[in-house]
Amino acid sequence: MLDLEDGERAVRTARKAIETYLKEGMRPDLSDEVPEKFKEERGVFVTLNKNGNLRGCIGRPLPSQTLIDGLVDSAINAATGDPRFPSVDIEELEDITIEVSVLTVPEKIEVEDPKKYPEEIEVTRDGLIAKCRGREGLLLPQVPMDHDWSCEEFLSQTCVKAGLSPDAWLEGEVEFEKFSAQVFEESEPG
Repeated sequence: MLDLEDGERAVRTARKAIETYLKEGMRPDLSDEVPEKFKEERGVFVTLNKNGNLRGCIGRPLPSQTLIDGLVDSAINAATGDPRFPSVDIEELEDITIEVSVLTVPEKIEVEDPKKYPEEIEVTRDGLIAKCRGREGLLLPQVPMDHDWSCEEFLSQTCVKAGLSPDAWLEGEVEFEKFSAQVFEESEPG
């Protein structure tokens, strides 16, 4: 678990990575500037918001690299590689707030009947990953809360994120994993 100081460091690190990349065109190596917790392998997402609207979100759900490396890569990719948006420019960055979500390891949700999935999910705590026929979709825990979704809507929207029909979760072919996240965000840009 990260404490508030670690969370503030994570957000500052994400902003510094984006600024450095946009100004110098290179990925900064910030691994020497962080505490040991940041050298542990963790899943992480970086979300960029502008005027209350999503401006980019990229991350790694699995702990496949150190938190610092995943954080730097995700921050740069959220700013320059999210296919839903054009790249952020350096002037625009002053209007963007940064949010960092540090994830727990996803665990498979086991149910005998797909109608039982809602009983295994807590909207205020869980994020979801839907997997089916080579497709995957992930929604962070804060997404259903931001949209005031029920468990059923959360399952449906995670299927949609995976490129599936909203009711695919009821058909029994979709596998779900859940995870939780510690979320740290700027109250205002910078």
